[in-house]
Amino acid sequence: MAVHELTVDDALYQEVRDQRLLGFLFFLISDVIIFSSFIYGYVYLRSTVMAWPPPGIEPAALYMAGVNSIVLFGSGATMHYAMEFFKHGDKRRFVGYMIATIVLGVGFLSGQAFEYFNLLHAGTTWPSSIYGASFFTLTGLHGFHVFIGVIFLITVLIQTLRGTYTAQRYFGLTAAALYWHFVDVIWVVLFSLLYVWR
Repeated sequence: MAVHELTVDDALYQEVRDQRLLGFLFFLISDVIIFSSFIYGYVYLRSTVMAWPPPGIEPAALYMAGVNSIVLFGSGATMHYAMEFFKHGDKRRFVGYMIATIVLGVGFLSGQAFEYFNLLHAGTTWPSSIYGASFFTLTGLHGFHVFIGVIFLITVLIQTLRGTYTAQRYFGLTAAALYWHFVDVIWVVLFSLLYVWR
């Protein structure tokens, strides 16, 4: 009888997991639409001016964004390894890599705060120009997503330590990993548009 109940329970979990995954993918698609709208607006505004950034406006530093990019992409790698260690039952390494991912996420946010401080000190502000408005809107939206991602990672780490997830049931971890990789991919686009394309 216990075997039958386990089978029914597993089948129910799989069905619910598939529905949650579909819902989460729709959420990510809606986020892609939001970012795409802002990116389209940025490209349109940029194509309407002769010089970018406009004269007298301090652009964001490529070197700082490069360091920040390495930090964020490194967090994507640590997130990947954390998931692999979890799937293979190595809880100690999973916890280590999750903590590393969280620390790198906080490091990225700290780097972004430092970059904002330097730009604001140089006179590049949100209301100062189209450049400032589009730069702070896009990077601020992304930074907000990173902040939410860090909270998400902390939450699933605590849940894992409390035994919420097992080797067969870990949708929350899967969702956190998908979200974190989504944040990485969005940053590739933003880094290319805001820092490389000058």
